[in-house]
Amino acid sequence: MDGSFRLRAVTLTLFLVFLTLAAIDPKFCYGNSEVHCIQSEQQALLRFKQDLTDPLNRLASWAGDGDCCQWKGVVCNNVTGHVQELHLRSFPPPLIDYFSIVARYEAAIQSYAQSMFGGKINPSLLDLKYLFYLDLSYNNFGQFPIPEFLGSMKSLRYLNLFNAGFGDLIPPQIGNLSNLHYLNLGGFGYNSLSVNNLQWLSSLPLLQVLDLSGVDLSQASDLLQVTNKITSLSELWLSHCSLGSIPPTPNSNFSSLATLDLSFNSFENALIPSWVFGYQNLVALNLSANGFQGPIPIGLQNMTSLKHLDLSANNFNSSIPYWLYSFSHLEFLNLRKNLLQGKITSSIKNLTSAISIDLTSNQLDGKVPRSLGNVCSLRELRLSDNKLSQEVSEILESLLRCVSYGLEVLEMYDAQLSGHLIKELGQFQNLTTLSLEGNSIWGPIPISIGKLSSLRFLDLSTNQFNGTLPQSFGELSKLEYVFIGGNMLEGVVSETHFANLRRLKQLSTTPTRLTLKVSPNWIPPFQVGILGLGSWILGPNFPLWICSQKRVWSLDISNTNITDAIPPLFWNMSSQFNYLNLSHNHIYGEIPNIPMTLYPSSMIDMSSNSFKGSLPLISSNVSFLDLSNNLLSGSISHFLCYKKNEPKQMELLNLGKNLLSGNISYCWENWQKLLVLSLGNNNFNGSIPTSIEHLSLLKSLHLSNNKISGKLLHFLKNCTDLEIIDISENKFFGIIPSWIGQRHSSLIILNLRSNNFHGSIPKQLCALTSLQILDLSHNMLFGSIPRCVNNLNAMASTSHNILQDLFVVDGDSVDFERANLVIKGQVLEYTTNLGLLRTIDLSKNNLSGEIPKEVTSLQGLQSMNLSFNNLTGRIPENLGAMGSLESLDFSENKLSGRIPPSMSNLSFLSKLNLSMNNLSGRIPSSTQLQSLSASSFIGNKLCGPPLSDNCTINYAKPDTKDKGSSGGREVDWFYVGMALGFVVGFWVVWGPLLMNKKWRIMYFQFLDRMGYRFWVFWHKLDRML
Repeated sequence: MDGSFRLRAVTLTLFLVFLTLAAIDPKFCYGNSEVHCIQSEQQALLRFKQDLTDPLNRLASWAGDGDCCQWKGVVCNNVTGHVQELHLRSFPPPLIDYFSIVARYEAAIQSYAQSMFGGKINPSLLDLKYLFYLDLSYNNFGQFPIPEFLGSMKSLRYLNLFNAGFGDLIPPQIGNLSNLHYLNLGGFGYNSLSVNNLQWLSSLPLLQVLDLSGVDLSQASDLLQVTNKITSLSELWLSHCSLGSIPPTPNSNFSSLATLDLSFNSFENALIPSWVFGYQNLVALNLSANGFQGPIPIGLQNMTSLKHLDLSANNFNSSIPYWLYSFSHLEFLNLRKNLLQGKITSSIKNLTSAISIDLTSNQLDGKVPRSLGNVCSLRELRLSDNKLSQEVSEILESLLRCVSYGLEVLEMYDAQLSGHLIKELGQFQNLTTLSLEGNSIWGPIPISIGKLSSLRFLDLSTNQFNGTLPQSFGELSKLEYVFIGGNMLEGVVSETHFANLRRLKQLSTTPTRLTLKVSPNWIPPFQVGILGLGSWILGPNFPLWICSQKRVWSLDISNTNITDAIPPLFWNMSSQFNYLNLSHNHIYGEIPNIPMTLYPSSMIDMSSNSFKGSLPLISSNVSFLDLSNNLLSGSISHFLCYKKNEPKQMELLNLGKNLLSGNISYCWENWQKLLVLSLGNNNFNGSIPTSIEHLSLLKSLHLSNNKISGKLLHFLKNCTDLEIIDISENKFFGIIPSWIGQRHSSLIILNLRSNNFHGSIPKQLCALTSLQILDLSHNMLFGSIPRCVNNLNAMASTSHNILQDLFVVDGDSVDFERANLVIKGQVLEYTTNLGLLRTIDLSKNNLSGEIPKEVTSLQGLQSMNLSFNNLTGRIPENLGAMGSLESLDFSENKLSGRIPPSMSNLSFLSKLNLSMNNLSGRIPSSTQLQSLSASSFIGNKLCGPPLSDNCTINYAKPDTKDKGSSGGREVDWFYVGMALGFVVGFWVVWGPLLMNKKWRIMYFQFLDRMGYRFWVFWHKLDRML
């Protein structure tokens, strides 16, 4: 009793003392009011700072007269004042996503690089005896080895060097840190670490989390043997470790292991290592991106504790195994990017704990079972890029049961869906992402879409939606990203449609034929970064509301019926654009100078308008500039020579179809990144300047339809990557240099039409195995067609399209390459289908000799024109093997003989001209040939349809009147006399030769001498030519 009373008295006394101290100084309760760091530890930190590089002076607070416990990144014990934690990580930008601008991300990366700590790690850290937490992750220590002295910091329980820029071997001294609970030496970019063995890990008995992601473990054969001894280990991260094989250990003891990540390795035999199946207590297993093949192994079926299973980015090609549906604890299932086949069975309802199911990019077919609607825990469902072949309404209706109220992500793009959206779509009120792109969904967008109050991402593009955009669209107050282009939407869109879209960041609706009608003074409630309104009807006036978008960096208002001048306020925004497309309008006025852009690799497209005046001066950061098809005039010199000493980033420059004139300037030495140069359809004259030799990366050169003269000088030899040369309709002269075939092996299009080239066609052109279009017409070439044409492999192919996209923007090809070609007698401009063409045009030259039979091996050729030459001999017999021919013109030559019967096999032939030759005989019978015009065959000795001469012989009828003859057959004495004359003539000539041996020898010697003289004459003539 007395003892109890005394205990209570002491307790009460202590409580009163505590209250008194708290009243005197309230900070006493926090325990750190008067605590300062230890002087020796402060000095240690200052020495540590001295050896660090700190470009942004992030450690400015680390000053000698301050309390180190208040310094940035330093955490002290609030009682003793000892430094216990150092938080010195840097902070990289979040990974780039679909919506990010590459230029901005690159700028963020550069900013991050400038913020990183570097230099050396000073051993003064050893003076921090009580330090148990050290985080130096996401820095750049210049690939120096991890300091060995870190192994002497025995108090460390947490060490994070992830992506800290260390290299070489991991020092085994790390194994001395016996108190470590967390060790992260991983990294995917800045670290370059490796090990010979992992024996040092066995000395870390308290380790719970080990992350060696990105460390080269290819030499560490003892991985399982060592980690098996760490009985406390719960997480093991081994992604990107170059693991080929891991020898199993007989006594695995990973009962505590909950998380195992083996992603992005290359295991032997493309099979999951068998030892993985022994860890049946795993909660999370990541085996993604290993190239595993075959069926999903049955060895996984006993791992029923799994909550997270990732088998994505492999080559599993079975159906989804039935036992997988029985994983009732599974919350996250990722099977995307495999080759899984078959159907999703109704057993999917047994995944009662599933939160996320991802089956994207497989070969699953059939309908999604209605039982999926019973998985009420589902928050994310991704079924994209499969062959579901189902009406979208069926799937949505099945999810209405209980899934709709919790579902946050629904992705079913490119899933072969059809049908229409249901009016109950608004019941998915928690949906943040709805992606249905690339299907065949039709009908109107339901009004109930406005009830998706949580929606942030909406992609309905490339479907068959019709009608107009419902006004309820404007109620989606959380909407950030919108994609509705590539549909059949029409009608009026007003301010109401955008009334509450204050969070909108991207509006991509190109192409869509909607009409925007807003007041002239309308100010949108949003500030977007990407605005794509291509093919809308915005005109005729320029939409002034765009000038209110201060954050927009990508703008597409192409083909929007604008017939107006651009206001100065808009031009003042030009520096903020990374992508600007005003093409295919009727915009007039002059283009002002754009001397600066904020982003590297900016793109500007103002083609197909009515801009006039001189070329504007453009920032060196612009990489894509298309001002073609305008009324721009004057010289190009000031444009090319602007900031002459500043390297240009330009990769594509298109100034074609303008009124530009004068010489092509000599300032090309700073344009060395150019891939595509188009100056065609202007009034340039003079010769090509030699400074073009600096364009060594050039792939496409268009100079057609100018007045440029001179020879094809040797400087083009440096442009060895050229795939397209189009210098047609100019005044070039000289021979076609043989080095074109030797130096430009990648050439796909060679168009020299309508110049003054002479000489023979060099045989070296036959080395252009990628050539698809060859046009040498309207020149003064002579000699024969090279027999080696069968080496033009691309023309022999019917399936391979060699012409690739020369310019790609954000993963999409730019529709730029175009060429004017004479096909079927008409000059046509080819653009998107240019790469599918294979043609040869040698017409209107002075070529002679026979058509080489080797030409018939070019079975991919669609058009061949050899007209207006001096070709002789027969049409090759096997011409019918050229089954892709659609147009064939041999007219105005000296061809003889019959039309080969094989030509009746040319089932695609729609244009044929064999007129004005010396052909004879019957026209072969075929539906295709007889359907052609008779003019295709005139000027020959042909008969048969479609000609009026049907090849019949009109014999004279015999006179049947009695002239006193006694009857019987009348003798035709003309034929009798002709037979007798032949017999007599034969023996008069050949009789003496057969009877007299001397005469016979003299006669054959005479024939030998004449043959030799004839051969010498033709040999000299051939050398003269």
